[in-house]
Amino acid sequence: MPNTQPITVLFTGYAPVHFLCFRPLYDQLVRLADVEVYVSGGLHTKTAEGYHYDGAGMYGPFHIPSERILSVDDIQTRNFDVLFSANKRIILPAENVGAKIQIFHGVSFRNRGVRVENLVYDFFFLIGPYMRKKFVETGLLTADDPRGVPIGFPKTDPMLTAEFDRQELLAKYGFDGKRPILLYAPTGQADNSLEIMGKEVIQRLTATDKYDLLIKPHDHPKNQDIDWFAELAPCENKHTRVVRALDIIPLLSLSDLLITDASSVANEYTLLNRPLVFLDVPELIQRAKDQGAFVDEAWGRRGGPVVKRPDQIEETIAASLTNREESSEIRRSIAQSLFYNPGGATEAAIDWFTRQFLRE
Repeated sequence: MPNTQPITVLFTGYAPVHFLCFRPLYDQLVRLADVEVYVSGGLHTKTAEGYHYDGAGMYGPFHIPSERILSVDDIQTRNFDVLFSANKRIILPAENVGAKIQIFHGVSFRNRGVRVENLVYDFFFLIGPYMRKKFVETGLLTADDPRGVPIGFPKTDPMLTAEFDRQELLAKYGFDGKRPILLYAPTGQADNSLEIMGKEVIQRLTATDKYDLLIKPHDHPKNQDIDWFAELAPCENKHTRVVRALDIIPLLSLSDLLITDASSVANEYTLLNRPLVFLDVPELIQRAKDQGAFVDEAWGRRGGPVVKRPDQIEETIAASLTNREESSEIRRSIAQSLFYNPGGATEAAIDWFTRQFLRE
């Protein structure tokens, strides 16, 4: 017999990328007649009393109706059937939720999603076989554990389903499509490539006068002392843009080559099988190891060359664009290992949700 009461769904997060990982599901769930969807959390600021969350600041740019945005205070005394989260911390009493689902906000060779803290969740929307393997190897899940659901990464679906108009994207950034388009997207961890060598890399690439360059600073960097939009503003010209857009997926779709460091965006880009260039961040990688992350460095940067010094960037980019098929088989293998249901992860998630909560 079908449910007589609506299924109440709550999403929580503290960074735009968290909601971007949920947004494809949100767009489908709000269309279901027997489901009520709410969001909470928001951009957070640490205070003496704990964290302050700005829900309107986070969800406003995504045009979420105000009646669907609940304050963190509100959710402390409300019950929900299902919680979705892309970060590890649960910000309401666990007993207020029927089922807690971790959807993750990416998979990188630092494997920060594979951690014991995530075991507070009831289900894990595993991004791919590699993530499942890591959970099993670390003893956090068994090989046939029903909590690990083979979903994939809904955030990347639009990149593979031709949802973007290339000409519209070119016009948005003032490019004509005659030059190769490079995207530079560093991670937000301390000692990332933007902090270490990024400005010189940008200046060198701009000086070649050969490329259109998009620069996407991380939306919530650990180091809050630098306003990268202000810092990089002098680099902007008609062929170099510093991007404030929250969603990186259209930028990945538009670009001919991605420059990154230890960001999970590198793995998302393997789905397009286009050239990748990594800027070396040894301090960041060592810190991740020291903090107990299950770093898989050799696997993580096999998809493209690693630039150790800024003066190597011009030659490396030129060679990567000339020999686009180099490492192509490796990138294809990485994508197959990393992602279940490429282009169809949202459908897989909604099908699972429907079977789990809307049918008896």
